[in-house]
Amino acid sequence: MYSEGKRSWVKHLDFTVIDILCLELSLILAYAWRFSGRWLFDEDIYERLAVVLLLIDIVVVFFVEPYKGILRRNKYQEFRATVTGAVVNFGGVLVYMYAVKQSVLYSRQMLFVFLGLSVVSMYFCRVMWKRVIRYRKLQDKAKALMTIVAESANVERCLREIAVNKYTNYKVTGVVVVDRPMKGQEIHGIPVVANADDFLDYVRTNVVDEVFIDGNTRESSESLAAALVELGATVHVSLLHSKLLVPNRQLDNYGNYVVLTSSMKIATNRQLFIKRLMDIVGSVVGLVLVAIAFVIFAPIIKRQSPGPVFYKQVRVGKNGRRFNLYKFRSMYVDADKDLEKLKAENEMQGNMFKMENDPRIIPIGHFIRKYSIDELPQFWNVLKGDMSLVGTRPPTEDEFKEYEYHHKARLGIRPGLTGMWQVSGRNKITDFERVVELDTEYITNWTLGLDVRILFKTIGVVLSGKGSK
Repeated sequence: MYSEGKRSWVKHLDFTVIDILCLELSLILAYAWRFSGRWLFDEDIYERLAVVLLLIDIVVVFFVEPYKGILRRNKYQEFRATVTGAVVNFGGVLVYMYAVKQSVLYSRQMLFVFLGLSVVSMYFCRVMWKRVIRYRKLQDKAKALMTIVAESANVERCLREIAVNKYTNYKVTGVVVVDRPMKGQEIHGIPVVANADDFLDYVRTNVVDEVFIDGNTRESSESLAAALVELGATVHVSLLHSKLLVPNRQLDNYGNYVVLTSSMKIATNRQLFIKRLMDIVGSVVGLVLVAIAFVIFAPIIKRQSPGPVFYKQVRVGKNGRRFNLYKFRSMYVDADKDLEKLKAENEMQGNMFKMENDPRIIPIGHFIRKYSIDELPQFWNVLKGDMSLVGTRPPTEDEFKEYEYHHKARLGIRPGLTGMWQVSGRNKITDFERVVELDTEYITNWTLGLDVRILFKTIGVVLSGKGSK
């Protein structure tokens, strides 16, 4: 899934909130200075002015776009932009006072002190917050990992344009030169990770969030883009003349390139913000259930099978990222070592193991698995950001190693506690290809409303005991 956050109003919500707080604080301090420490909200006309000031700034943000290119501004450019923004807001306040014919009721000294304080506070806070943002962008942890595909004649120019900016939402971790065998070499400090013939296999087995294709690399760049989208990657194609690739597409700017971006699903930053907010709220509530379940089931698990109460296993998450998944232990200790012996009893067709009467399960394990109680500790994974409340179930490393190209598409989104497969009668689904089909259908058609419907269906499935594995 790709976020079109670069186009969203939410992109600069942080600066909007900071400016509003600075404006309101400046108004309060200016009033206190003018009227010997009195509280602004004790006087009706000034209380209304504080509300109007909030509305004026919101209107300015929507129609003037004061934060466009804010991270690229130096201190002097930022100061000019801050003065302009403060004056525009001040002008809006004057227009309001004259419009309601109450200008004579307001202190002129207070208003000009407010203007000066707003410039100083907004400028200081903007500069400091930009430092925080730039520092976080340099940490790489939240950045999308990008691979560049180009011909040898253009690759150096392409890397200079795409990889040089440190304050982007992506990090170039590899390059593919399609017309020369350069695998293992480095270009401008970036490793050549694959050749043209093994690039798709590299994407299948490594973490690749996005791929940038120079439009002049090969005549079949569109078919390559289609294959990459099928693998779950987001693709940016440098445009000269390009046919439409898939329904989910948009134009973006990368360096001096204009690219056509396509992905299985393009979500707005607002949608992803709300989804993450749902995850945080849901996981906090879920962790309360974990604490209750621990008090009830931990002594039983320890008595029936000495060993740890929690089970930890490495799983494969979004686009191949590894993370530790947590569960209440429902099997004997070291049960994973006996999996090879039971593979002949696998009831699933394909890269997933499922066995109804698994002999490794301890007595209480049957109960906690039937009602999905063993899954509750994964709310910690959700809170950490490894998983989401709704997504696709993360495979084990052994399962992932056996994936074919189109299987990796189901990892194009953050894995979830529940998902389309779980609420579609998973006990009756014995074909892994059907699981992949349901997961890719979920990613392609994802909406916040779909997540809510799946969550409500999951509650019904769990309470009825149909969620057992």
